[in-house]
Amino acid sequence: MRKLTTGLAVVASLGLFAGAASAQVKIALNGPITGQLASFGEQMKRGAEMAVADLNAKGGVNGQKITLIIGDDQCDPKQAVAVANRAAQEKVAAVIGHFCSGSSIPASDVYKEENILQITPASTNPKYTDRGYKNTFRVCGRDDQQGIVAGDYIMDKYKGKKVAILHDKTAYGQGLADETKKRLNAKGVREAMYEAITPGEKDYSALVSKMKAAGIDLIYLGGYHPEGGLIVRQAKEQGLKAVLMGGDALVDKQFWAISGPAGEGSLMTFDADPRKNPVAKPIVDKFKAGGYDPEGYTLYTYAAIQVWAEAATKAKSFKTGDVEKQMRSGKFSTVLNDISFDAKGDTTSPAYKVYVWKNGSYDYVN
Repeated sequence: MRKLTTGLAVVASLGLFAGAASAQVKIALNGPITGQLASFGEQMKRGAEMAVADLNAKGGVNGQKITLIIGDDQCDPKQAVAVANRAAQEKVAAVIGHFCSGSSIPASDVYKEENILQITPASTNPKYTDRGYKNTFRVCGRDDQQGIVAGDYIMDKYKGKKVAILHDKTAYGQGLADETKKRLNAKGVREAMYEAITPGEKDYSALVSKMKAAGIDLIYLGGYHPEGGLIVRQAKEQGLKAVLMGGDALVDKQFWAISGPAGEGSLMTFDADPRKNPVAKPIVDKFKAGGYDPEGYTLYTYAAIQVWAEAATKAKSFKTGDVEKQMRSGKFSTVLNDISFDAKGDTTSPAYKVYVWKNGSYDYVN
């Protein structure tokens, strides 16, 4: 096992993980429980807790109750390796996570070394599954699929307009921006600007001024909702009326909390909304009865645990090799509809759509 450094071990002792140690079988949920992207960690945590509670109410898996161990990686690669090592120490049967591709990719090296199954509900960078690790899976789509949908939409609706492509230098953000750029370039469209931004900045006025001077009509952001909300708000404040478009990292109501009315009309790509899926209605209703709207990656996390549980049940085993074989050969009934995986561990049925923000909520574009 890769050893934790003293500093990371201290962080772990301060609460990276929580959960009872008395379960007969453990799984870990690793993601950004705290930090700038904690709203996505909350989505994942809610989905995982509900899935585990529902399974345990039915007797667990293979006759054993499940304990969920929560790991907080803050979407930081080093922290992700720390919680991955801790999951290995806890001898978990599977890891659900991480959220950020920049966390999932380095953590997956630990899981491969320790032979732990990893299913991410949200990491979309192709590299995660392209390296041929047998134990890595995802129930979401990939950036090279998402970029095609975004690029084609821009071609269709903004042909002849000036497009700025921004990215935040992360595995997710730059990966998605580059895939969208690749699609546009392949169609003969050249972006008017291609710029990197620094995550966590609060003042994008210089960038906005540059885009305004260039006459930008559409801002495509490969990045997360905190930066997206600030950029579109500051753009409107400076009189730049360009439309903001991003990927699935805008699929959180925190985007609107940051952007305010300036976010009206902002676009994003995201897989099909499972809340609209009839098979998910009982679970959606259960969440809403508890006062929670299961938006974004809540139900994707729920589905990831459903897949693991069904595969372990079919295998009559929690061993990674046994469960992995079932996952590659079977089809699984989930709140996302039936899921199956290709040889890389990618879902065979991604369904990216374009959404638009209106009056504080989002839905498919007409």
